[in-house]
Amino acid sequence: MCSDRPALLVVADSLSYYGPEGGLPADHPRIWPNLVGARLGWDIELFARIGWTTRDGYWALIGDPRIWAAVPRAGAVVFAVGGMDTLPSPLPTALREQIRYVRPPALRRYVRGGYQWLQPRLSPLRRPVALPPRLSVEYLEKSRAALAHLRPELPFVATLPAVHDCAAYARVHAGREPAVRALTRWADERAVPTVDLGNAVRENVFSDRANPDGIHWGWDAHVAVADAMCAVLAPTREVG
Repeated sequence: MCSDRPALLVVADSLSYYGPEGGLPADHPRIWPNLVGARLGWDIELFARIGWTTRDGYWALIGDPRIWAAVPRAGAVVFAVGGMDTLPSPLPTALREQIRYVRPPALRRYVRGGYQWLQPRLSPLRRPVALPPRLSVEYLEKSRAALAHLRPELPFVATLPAVHDCAAYARVHAGREPAVRALTRWADERAVPTVDLGNAVRENVFSDRANPDGIHWGWDAHVAVADAMCAVLAPTREVG
């Protein structure tokens, strides 16, 4: 059902809809996009999948007609992707993404098990990362420019990567700081406001209140991210 209220269009990864016990539906009231929507009095249009990088966010933007339908009534757009970009990916990202297509199922389970065994053992190599900072910036700029072409006045908000304490990546996150530097330079050049997810969630991630997987957050982290988002988005409330 169409609403007369503006919408916050969020393109994100699973950090936007996972809680301390796993994934949740897009309308769950305690995930940060819906906390922001409730505070601003806006609807939420959440487009997200586990493992999405900034490249996947751009592909969704140009390829998903549901996003096209949301853009005309958006009050702002948040690109909350980029954390996955910074994780060590010593095995090709394409390999991980293709495992689901391996047949028969017994072989698929074998390949997935091998990947999961190797990933933490190779992560201390620290490189390559899933998406280099140069490409993260490139896809963010292409996304910003595409939206600006359609609606030059539409506020665009980016995020700096979160932190993690994940054994599956050997707790290695050497890719974060180079990404933060590159994203911050781009954001300054383009006057794009950013929300630093790492600052918002660090205390929760390294506590016993986070998701045990070491990647996803507990509820207080969702509140902290919502606080940071609202501080950036509050001036846009009259847009749309």
